[in-house]
Amino acid sequence: MSKLKKNNIVSFPANITEEERQIEAILFAASEPLDIDTIESKISKKINVLKVLEKLQATYSTRGINLVCISNKWSFRTAENLSKLMSQQKNIEKKLSKAAIETLAIIVYHQPVTRAEIEEIRGVAFGTNTLEILMELNWVRPRGRKDVPGKPIQYITTDDFLSHFNLQKLSDLPNIEELSSAGLIDNSNVDTSIFGTGKFFKEQMDEKKENIYSDIDDMLNQSLKSEEE
Repeated sequence: MSKLKKNNIVSFPANITEEERQIEAILFAASEPLDIDTIESKISKKINVLKVLEKLQATYSTRGINLVCISNKWSFRTAENLSKLMSQQKNIEKKLSKAAIETLAIIVYHQPVTRAEIEEIRGVAFGTNTLEILMELNWVRPRGRKDVPGKPIQYITTDDFLSHFNLQKLSDLPNIEELSSAGLIDNSNVDTSIFGTGKFFKEQMDEKKENIYSDIDDMLNQSLKSEEE
């Protein structure tokens, strides 16, 4: 049995043979599981490799790494009940394709907009995964259907889109004149239709509401005047 030293470091059995050390080292250094024939070919002397492997397997059975045999091949692996400690979460940055960037720009500046309208503005058809990528990022979402034959789905941007780009509202985005004056685009080489009219859906709706309230006020005023007369 292994004993704890005063410094709390676990010591291995002292009676391990040179051949056992060699097999242990070979397995540690191997990039893939090894069969018995391969192990035998690497050690300096003929011994019962299987017996040594079974001994090492017993030695490592209670440790953080275990010696395992799968399909007659041997390798060291993290103990099964500790495997969750080895898991890692990685954030992998993926660049958006040119089609996805153009599609996002069109949705941003033309929303609500249908797939057919996006393709018409871009001048080319695009794969279904282009919109799916934008929806997976939660930057774009469906918003009802357009009242035309076929009732196509319309798409708009989300609050997550605003949050990601640190925008308070869509009108904080630069229009084509601002981009051009800042030297970020060349007006003569860019299809200005991609930037829409500069009026965004939410603002259009707010403006529409204001107009409705204004019309109601006008109607009430007219009605009151008629009664007074």
